[in-house]
Amino acid sequence: MSVKFEISFAKSARLSGGLAILLKDMDSELPAGAESADPANVFAKAAPVSGFKSKALSSLDIIAPEASPVDRIIVIGAGKAKDLTAHDWLKLGGTAAAKIRNTEKVAIFLDASNIEVGAKEAADFALGMLLRAYSFDTYKTKKGDDDEKNASRKAMKVTIVTQEAAAAKKLYATSEAVAGGVILARDLVNEPPNVLGPVEFAAKAKELEKLGVEIEILTEREMRRLGMAALLGVAQGSARPPRLVIMQWKGGKAKDKPIAFIGKGVVFDTGGISIKPAAGMEEMKGDMGGAAAVTGLMHALAAREAKVNAIGVIGLVENMPDGNAQRPGDIVTSMSGQTIEIINTDAEGRLVLCDALWYTNDRFKPQFMIDLATLTGAILVALGNLQAGLFSNDDKLAGELTAAGLATDERLWRMPLGKDYDKMIDSKFADMKNTGGRHAGSTTAAQFLKRFVGDTPWAHLDIAGTAMGSVQDEINQSWGSGFGVRLLDELVRANYES
Repeated sequence: MSVKFEISFAKSARLSGGLAILLKDMDSELPAGAESADPANVFAKAAPVSGFKSKALSSLDIIAPEASPVDRIIVIGAGKAKDLTAHDWLKLGGTAAAKIRNTEKVAIFLDASNIEVGAKEAADFALGMLLRAYSFDTYKTKKGDDDEKNASRKAMKVTIVTQEAAAAKKLYATSEAVAGGVILARDLVNEPPNVLGPVEFAAKAKELEKLGVEIEILTEREMRRLGMAALLGVAQGSARPPRLVIMQWKGGKAKDKPIAFIGKGVVFDTGGISIKPAAGMEEMKGDMGGAAAVTGLMHALAAREAKVNAIGVIGLVENMPDGNAQRPGDIVTSMSGQTIEIINTDAEGRLVLCDALWYTNDRFKPQFMIDLATLTGAILVALGNLQAGLFSNDDKLAGELTAAGLATDERLWRMPLGKDYDKMIDSKFADMKNTGGRHAGSTTAAQFLKRFVGDTPWAHLDIAGTAMGSVQDEINQSWGSGFGVRLLDELVRANYES
């Protein structure tokens, strides 16, 4: 059960019971708010006894003495104040959120003597709290004691005390919008595949109409008329019909060309006729992590009323191996008119994306296109769970994405493209084949997609290692991470809002 926080900001707080969280860097004598929360200076005795030295993300838990106006004090180490980055503030917020249990009110003091705390730092701290508070246990019928208490309790009142309270409150509205997008993406990835099929996913996306996003949903009939045989071929083995969802946020000027984001939405991937091994196949419910990220991004942009025109397109299918399923050896004609020989039906995500990319480019003529996909296991071999693969035909866009990744700690590593790799997907019987074999698997997948973007600036993010089952940290304890929402929101905010 996710802990619910009702966060406010104030220049001071009148303390009466509850929990006080104090921030301390390694160079300060006392933590922030020590005079208010710890007038007896218990910290001075407790710190050396416990070995607390204010190292980054360390903590000291103190049962407050009688002289204290609060019941409990937690001091969180901030490390060296000069080394703090934006992402460090998120991690500090996440660390604080993890410490909050069995209390109804919390005061958090941020203004330590050596730490420069502005409105952005305070808002980032709050965002970290929201992201860490998330958990997904919708289908658990037995709850632990803490879960039962959290489920029945009203939202915990959290007051963040800082001199920049007024400005932080304004920025926090943006933080809440971004957190909402990340949480939506996490929820979508975490949902079981029997609950979230293509139709149900499309219905979830349609709920963004409440935020002002324009939604269109294409059925297989419309897609057939458009010639999307590549996408439809993936879906033909499933009893569940495919959907293509087009989301439009029109927050910029009418004359401004839109920016476009395209997501792979394979709601469950058995591999089709080229069936996957049984071990770990349950994780293929997360093979729609790209579509989840695009949907979460559109939520974030609309909720914070971003001044940009943005398009989100998600191709939603299920890849199943029935008697009508696509076969290795089949040849399909994509919407672009290019023909594709199917070598392996488990290389299906690129077939969904190629029609979605072509459709987006042809209809909207965007400034750029970025696709996100849990596309290849090969990217895990290359980069593990710590970074996503970045492929691009445009150095400027690649640079902006890399910078956004560093700013949000949703990091990207640029991978190669080239003519020699492109030759690996040439086919004897069609214009191309859908896999180039075992070697350079992530690159040949990207080369395949590149054939469907023309001259439009484009980037492909292979998020197979980061969207699900990624390394858990201070701001994410969930299997579905929501990777890509904060990254792309930062890209838009830093470079494309008018």
